[in-house]
Amino acid sequence: MTFTPLDSTLYAPLFSCPPVAEMFSDTGQLRSMVEVEAALASAQGRLGIIPAEAAEAITRAAQSFQPDLPKLQEGVARDGFPIIALLAQLRAGLPADHAEFVHWGATTQDIMDTALVLALRDALAVMEGSLQLLIEQLSGRADEHRHTLMAGRTHSQQALPITFGLKVAGWLAPLLRHQQRLRELRPRLLVVQFGGAAGTLAALGGDGLRVRAELARELGLGETPLPWHTGRDTLAELAGWLSGVTGSLGKVGQDILLLAQSEVGEVRESGDPSKGGSSTMPQKSNPIGSELLVAAARANAALLSGVHQALVQEHERATHGWQLEWLTLPQMVGLTAASLERAAGLAGEFAVNEARMEENVRQSGGLMLSEAVTFALAGPLGRTAAKALVKEAVAVAMREGRPLVDVVRERTDAPVNWDALTERHYLGVTDEMIDAVLQIATTEGRSP
Repeated sequence: MTFTPLDSTLYAPLFSCPPVAEMFSDTGQLRSMVEVEAALASAQGRLGIIPAEAAEAITRAAQSFQPDLPKLQEGVARDGFPIIALLAQLRAGLPADHAEFVHWGATTQDIMDTALVLALRDALAVMEGSLQLLIEQLSGRADEHRHTLMAGRTHSQQALPITFGLKVAGWLAPLLRHQQRLRELRPRLLVVQFGGAAGTLAALGGDGLRVRAELARELGLGETPLPWHTGRDTLAELAGWLSGVTGSLGKVGQDILLLAQSEVGEVRESGDPSKGGSSTMPQKSNPIGSELLVAAARANAALLSGVHQALVQEHERATHGWQLEWLTLPQMVGLTAASLERAAGLAGEFAVNEARMEENVRQSGGLMLSEAVTFALAGPLGRTAAKALVKEAVAVAMREGRPLVDVVRERTDAPVNWDALTERHYLGVTDEMIDAVLQIATTEGRSP
């Protein structure tokens, strides 16, 4: 196995989203770095910082530039970064009087950080599309199953009756919050990095801020008051968002894993029994997709600590925190993109066994109505006496395998509407809560 499954030809289909993987590939990153260098030259040419003809030549050269990867590898091994070797190759294709204006007033981190932001912008667009599709899929399933009765479980035990639609709405609600967080995060994250060697832009004299503003416009990015060479909080904020998204998807996966257990049998990942097959047990349909959602959630939670460790950086340019980001943040982006894509597919495919849900409720013998019966008796008997009576009846019902309501009725003549004490009559404001979540989903889906 490769050092990470995301980079493996064999395992990539499980953990990687191909469009996002391309953005973060070596060729994708080099393309972004050259784009930043070209944008910098173009901006400076317009402002008269470098000769216009040099800016035009650099822009043309960037459009047709093909990097020599083996030589770049040698440069990275020597310098620790690809920029020096990349600039040498880019300048080699230019006349000497134009080549000197490549990278004018910039530093290595300006180019690499801004290239990262460009990749993140494109990756977030892909993820937002998958997130929106997932929200639409889950909204449809929540509405479809708003009346599908099932057991609500707390501490993994049957507790009160709920509907499957409410459970799906519970999966959906945090995704809507993540969608809003992404909109709030973007303006802070998608900003140009341009500060020069120590963050002062001294090489450009008094023109530094003009160049930064023009570079930002050229790339369609925002600006910050100061360079963020060692102020990595927005990347940490992004990492928190990535881990939050996969954590919410991991909760969906965990629920499906539990509902798909043979003894429960209420949900299957797919109506296609050939998916998730076993090498030796043909009766099995393993919930592989849900397993991958849980694995990605736990992996991102672990990687998040690395990104937070990278917040501790020295002075104006750091010694190691940057490299720690390289080891963690791209993996988090890849895992999140793949998880969103997989979850959107699962949301449209998973099969619901409504009859099994109903049967599991029926087999509980009305024990999930213990709270309902207690509150029904609290009026005529008082809550303390009602609770004692129901507790005694529960023990008898469990021991004798009899319906709880029948056992309680034998023990009291309190005036209670026994016919109303059914699981379908004890769903509280389920419909109203589902409607509230679906309303937010509809509204957020129309937001810019």
